[in-house]
Amino acid sequence: MIKTLPILWLLLIAPFFANAERADSTSEIRGFCIAAPSPSEHARFMAFIEKELAPKKVNTLILRVDFNYQYTSHPELRDSSALSNEQVKQMVKLCKASGINLIPQINLLGHQSWASQTTNLLRVYPQFDETPQVAMPAKYVWPNSDGLYCKSYCPLHPDVHKVVFALVDEIMDAFEATDFHAGMDEVFYIGHDQCPRCKGKNKAILFADEVAKIRNHLAMKDQKLWIWGDRLLDGKETGIGMWEASENNTFPAVDMIPKDVMICDWHYERSDPTAAYLAMKGFNVITCVWNKPQVAMSQFEDYKTFKAKVNPKLAARYRGMMQTVWSGAGRYLNAVENAKLDPTKKDGQVESFNQLFEAFDK
Repeated sequence: MIKTLPILWLLLIAPFFANAERADSTSEIRGFCIAAPSPSEHARFMAFIEKELAPKKVNTLILRVDFNYQYTSHPELRDSSALSNEQVKQMVKLCKASGINLIPQINLLGHQSWASQTTNLLRVYPQFDETPQVAMPAKYVWPNSDGLYCKSYCPLHPDVHKVVFALVDEIMDAFEATDFHAGMDEVFYIGHDQCPRCKGKNKAILFADEVAKIRNHLAMKDQKLWIWGDRLLDGKETGIGMWEASENNTFPAVDMIPKDVMICDWHYERSDPTAAYLAMKGFNVITCVWNKPQVAMSQFEDYKTFKAKVNPKLAARYRGMMQTVWSGAGRYLNAVENAKLDPTKKDGQVESFNQLFEAFDK
């Protein structure tokens, strides 16, 4: 019982200072992105918010929810074990008390499969598949003859948005959120030659139209769209490549999508200066780091230099930085605990997070 008192205390006094330090439309974003915890990890994750994120002054938390919620609009799309509305509301209250903008993510367009399994949307609604002729392999390898990384839904299917927007609306209500992250990274299947609706269409226009459709849906409730930025970068001309940028001709969409979309610019191997490029294109942008502390610190120095040296209009668009975590929440929490018990057990994600937020405070 004693261990739960700090969390309960924060929840009780939340109404008195919930928004005092909350990130707004102009404040520096000090972000953290991770998969939403499983129901069994919920209590540990609440303690992590209180003991790790809040003391480091994290003011933005993106939780990759996808189907890890007990949806009532489409219960057939729930994971077999999924967060309850009550568990989500507990996280909402704690984040408000801690001055943290809590943002849910559902992967839209791409990332509709992983390894050898389709995820829930295409499993339940296979008619939405952009590439139904591509069979999921028993054992996934890359590269492969189908060019399969992750499946996409067809953005031109007449029924797909009825389903996905119902999920978006429900999760935004549950999270009491003003911002939504739609993913949209690493979209390799788009405008496929065998799709009866998309065949022959301009891939940049298809991508931009999907971004605009999601953005406009959110705007009806005065909500904002966030996406990953890789599909807006020319992977061939820059040499950045097909993962952290686009080699399938979606990059001209950078000049087609609404400028009020927040771009999460991620680079994990080098500090490529694409945040500056996106800011000059008129977007608000944040740099996202992962598991190489030396790269994260190089990115921080670039961020600090840009903010200090460019004109105020451009500087205001470079909004901050975010630590991303690409292991499950439970595995990351274990890594945090192990590093405290034995400092020799270093985890790149944990080290990157610690060093980045130490640099923020300096």
